[in-house]
Amino acid sequence: MSDPRTLRDSTQIVLPCAVLDSIRDEIEAEFVVSIHAQTEEMCRIIGSPVEIRAVSDFLTRQGISLR
Repeated sequence: MSDPRTLRDSTQIVLPCAVLDSIRDEIEAEFVVSIHAQTEEMCRIIGSPVEIRAVSDFLTRQGISLR
């Protein structure tokens, strides 16, 4: 059976909201994802595994580390 953490990791990215300030509109326009504030400081990008992979690649090209 699949580990729920693995499934969650493939359908979301959690980052500081401040990191997304300058690119949030671009992400929401280019990808089929939702961005929600998890706390005041942390935001969650939620989407299909394909979209999350694409957003991850986009963030990497912008110089944003996901690790």
